Amino acid sequence: MAIEDYLAELKDVDRPLVSSGLARLSNLPPNELVLFLEAWSCLDTGRRRDIVGKLVEMAEENTSLNFDDIFLACLSDADDEVKVSAIEGLWEYEGRSLIDPLIELLKGEGNESVRAAAATALGKFTLLAELGELPSRDGDRLERALVEVIANVADRPEVRRRAVEAVAVFSKDEVSQIIQEAYRSDDHKMRVSAIYAMGMSCDPHWLPILLEELGNPDAEMRFEAVVACGEMEEEQAVPRLVSLIDDPDSQVQISAIAALGKIGGSEAENALRRCLERNDEHVRDAAMEAVEELERSVDPFSFELE
Repeated sequence: MAIEDYLAELKDVDRPLVSSGLARLSNLPPNELVLFLEAWSCLDTGRRRDIVGKLVEMAEENTSLNFDDIFLACLSDADDEVKVSAIEGLWEYEGRSLIDPLIELLKGEGNESVRAAAATALGKFTLLAELGELPSRDGDRLERALVEVIANVADRPEVRRRAVEAVAVFSKDEVSQIIQEAYRSDDHKMRVSAIYAMGMSCDPHWLPILLEELGNPDAEMRFEAVVACGEMEEEQAVPRLVSLIDDPDSQVQISAIAALGKIGGSEAENALRRCLERNDEHVRDAAMEAVEELERSVDPFSFELE
């Protein structure tokens, strides 16, 4: 079907969106992309929301589909819900060209959900910068933008806490102070983000706090502490994580199992293998994945010098 004919179908709100048709929009050549964007501007808000949401789902389910050019264009859409979906659709996009649009959305005066989504998406680029996979100037402007938002205490809490999570990977004293202040916050969600940030920093300085938070009566705090311990891969956390396999919260349970697979060691492996004999199917499945990750991490050529 010619692109013009399909675009005419998209304009018809009475026609259901069919995946086989939408797949036609993957990797559009430049001339067809221009036609698509012209048609896009004529679609009503509900239709645009439905289309971009469906494209995000399809891209997640089928990695051979690529709608990045459409998602990039949708960052400037008039509708906030479309923008958020576009940001989600670009989760695996690592082109440096995305940094400036995301910073612009973060620092803009737009909807809180858009700005928070932009902050979260910038976390991918802060990690690339910290790993040396981006020019240092990119890391500097990412840090400046995020710190500026965090420093504005009058800003939306959701935006600020997502910025804390994104900036956490930078190994700087200023960032460590930001995480500490977030942890001391009276805002519960900010404290949750601080625990997440501790894990992303991979700084063992935070381990005592994380071990303490593993016993927090709040399941969300326990969950983030478990994930953070897994990121740090410190064997000191293993006994506490093993005890959380029986946590009353199922997400904490599964996350504890995954963390043990990341950390490894004989105690963790023994606990995971015991989980393979559990009656709970979800626990068994999680343990199987963790054991497989543990086995992949072992170097078959390694040996200990005596």
